Amino acid sequence: MDRVRCAGARTLIALLLLCLAGTVGARAASGAGGAGVASGPRQTGAGSEAGGAGVASGPQKAGAASGPHQAGAASGRRTARPAFDPRATNPLHGRAMWIWELGLTDAGDLSRIVAAARAHRITTVLIKSSDGTTAWSQFTPALVSTLHAAHLKVCAWQYVYGNRPGVEANLGAAAVKDGADCLVIDAETEYEGKYVAAQAYVHDLRKQIGGRYPVALAGFPYVDYHPAFPYSVFLGPGGAQFNVPQMYWRAIGVSPAAVFAHTYAFNLPYERAIYPLGQVYGNPPPRQIRQFRRLALQYGAGGVSWWDWQEARPAGWTALAAPTGPVPRFAASARTQMATVGLHARGDLVVWIQEHLVSAGEPDAVDGSFGPSTEAAVAAFQAAHGLLVDGLVGPETWAALLRYPPAPIRWVHHGRRTVAASALAVGRPGRERRVDRTRGTRSLVEPVPVSAGIRARRDEIPGHFGAGRP
Repeated sequence: MDRVRCAGARTLIALLLLCLAGTVGARAASGAGGAGVASGPRQTGAGSEAGGAGVASGPQKAGAASGPHQAGAASGRRTARPAFDPRATNPLHGRAMWIWELGLTDAGDLSRIVAAARAHRITTVLIKSSDGTTAWSQFTPALVSTLHAAHLKVCAWQYVYGNRPGVEANLGAAAVKDGADCLVIDAETEYEGKYVAAQAYVHDLRKQIGGRYPVALAGFPYVDYHPAFPYSVFLGPGGAQFNVPQMYWRAIGVSPAAVFAHTYAFNLPYERAIYPLGQVYGNPPPRQIRQFRRLALQYGAGGVSWWDWQEARPAGWTALAAPTGPVPRFAASARTQMATVGLHARGDLVVWIQEHLVSAGEPDAVDGSFGPSTEAAVAAFQAAHGLLVDGLVGPETWAALLRYPPAPIRWVHHGRRTVAASALAVGRPGRERRVDRTRGTRSLVEPVPVSAGIRARRDEIPGHFGAGRP
């Protein structure tokens, strides 16, 4: 009897194991897909429904599994490939290419654009979405979905003028809503002197897209050449997190090394990650393109973008993907060397210094002019922090000063200083400023700095690339 019970139990266990194995096998077969079933999850509006030859399946990375089989999975278990998430990393990391007019870029053929991007290891494309108050129809959710399906990140860029900043902010937010992975602000000559407009644009934009959405400024590389440009607004608190200076060395008439040294010295104080924008337009020598890439690595840039796709020649494309090596005789200190600023300097970098001095408790006019009062405030700051007292903002003073946040400023036009402000003393006795509480923060209300009326020293980049149409 015991033997019969034992045998029956064994039979029952065997049957249970057999059923269990069949269930697991059925599930595995279902998950694996089988012939003719697309591998990996589909994205809304993307995948095989994206349309366009050559873009439906997405790129295959070297060393990655092309289907559900994972490397090293000797057991034969199959898992779905994770969906492509373009926002999982900074869209500006890696290699990016700017597109001005889609119809002039490989005739607007997305399959050709994707193929060229794969061939030259382009990870992000930046496509124009608006010009001033006019939206460009080329930037659409369908475009973004198609390129996402090909594992390309897509950023929108808009050329802004500052005449109607609220409308420009709305158009930037619309591109974000269309699926852009980041937004790049192309602000140039037209925005010089427009502190109030820049602040209105940044405020309205952030109100719609939130404070964490990735935004970059693509402006002039030589800050000292443009004393009236509101870098401190575009790159200040609540503004762009990334700085993409237009470092077109050949157009400027200098070497790649010279454009890096000058650009970094005057942009580093704003403490925004710098992603150099190089040129392939104008047919620059391939060796200079390769040198630009090497310098970007040496300076610690997380990525480089290039202006622009439609003007790049075959030699330029080849230079973008060619192997690079280290830059000989490169001084590592160059990547952190900030410009020294002192008496009689004028411009936005002085505005930036003065905002930090005020925040540190050293009262001074925030007017963009480094006069005797600013020199005295710098000297007092240096003495209070155990630094060499020379009245110059050099490396050690910059390091100490930038530990303080810039004082929040609400810029107003001359003659409107008391608008929406309540009289409160700020700083030391004798230095009273009005404080704006209308936006929930204690912001100093200041007239537009005097430096906003200074003409540019020169336009280091001839022409207005990006404005209007080619």
